[in-house]
Amino acid sequence: MHIPDNFLDLKTVAVTTALAAGAVGLALRQTRSELPPARVPLLGLSAAFVFVAQMLNFPVLAGTSGHLAGGVLVASLLGPAAAVVVMTCVLIVQCFLFSDGGLTTLGANILNLGVLGAVGGWLAAQAVACMAGGLSGRVAGVAFGGWLSMVLAATACALELAWSRTVSLSLVLPAMVGIHAVIGLAEGLISALVFAAVARLRPDWIEAGSAASSRSVEWWPWALILCCGLAILAAPWASTLPDGLDKVAEEFGFAEKARACIPAPLADYTMPGIGVETVAVAGAGLTGLVAVLALSLVLGRLLTRPSSGAIQSPEEPARSS
Repeated sequence: MHIPDNFLDLKTVAVTTALAAGAVGLALRQTRSELPPARVPLLGLSAAFVFVAQMLNFPVLAGTSGHLAGGVLVASLLGPAAAVVVMTCVLIVQCFLFSDGGLTTLGANILNLGVLGAVGGWLAAQAVACMAGGLSGRVAGVAFGGWLSMVLAATACALELAWSRTVSLSLVLPAMVGIHAVIGLAEGLISALVFAAVARLRPDWIEAGSAASSRSVEWWPWALILCCGLAILAAPWASTLPDGLDKVAEEFGFAEKARACIPAPLADYTMPGIGVETVAVAGAGLTGLVAVLALSLVLGRLLTRPSSGAIQSPEEPARSS
């Protein structure tokens, strides 16, 4: 659901960019006050996983594919503010390295997927968890929130396309919501399964205020190796069918409007100069993973760097003066 350049007009670009900038600024401020330094590696790992997961397109129906967005999953692990930061890092790398989503529509994509989808879905997940209670309630909440996040993002995308006079609202809204409601079923299921697995293997990871134990730190490299394995071994075999937005654009005749404002070094997730397609895709995926990981870790370190005083270990008791 990454909107390319030239799908939105100037007024829509300006409004969505302003809203996204405000939301990201607020998220950065919240993350600075809420994210413990010990959880920064989990921020980077989440960004790496989301990037790889978004490469793994799976066939849905009627010649359409979908992929995990991951916003609600990250919000359930790290909180909604950190989820906005993670999704923003992923979308920035996708835009500049792969031309997946346009430069002029970067604000709209962050707003749709990183803010409305992730935060809106997380709020729904919290409501379900409160009503159901317990870990099963939290898992059910992630499943419902993941599904809803796709519907919310698709609705926002349809409204933006209609406001830009790219396509009639009466055509694009039911088409976008319909196909992404189906994709959302997979989004909810995968998000719930991953959340349940994390809760079983590393219960401290699902507690937003907890610091990382020495044992949990040992898990991060292995989880990162898993992400690298998915990028190298699974991404080259992902479905090549058009995703929901691409399919709708083809159906209603505005797909040819897509234009990239800037050249991307790894356009279409392919490493140039490599003749073997699977190797080219794997190389591009690994490069993107490293870029997302580096961006999110650097940003996380900057956000959690104390303004004054020495850094105190999370397990070191405070000394009385």
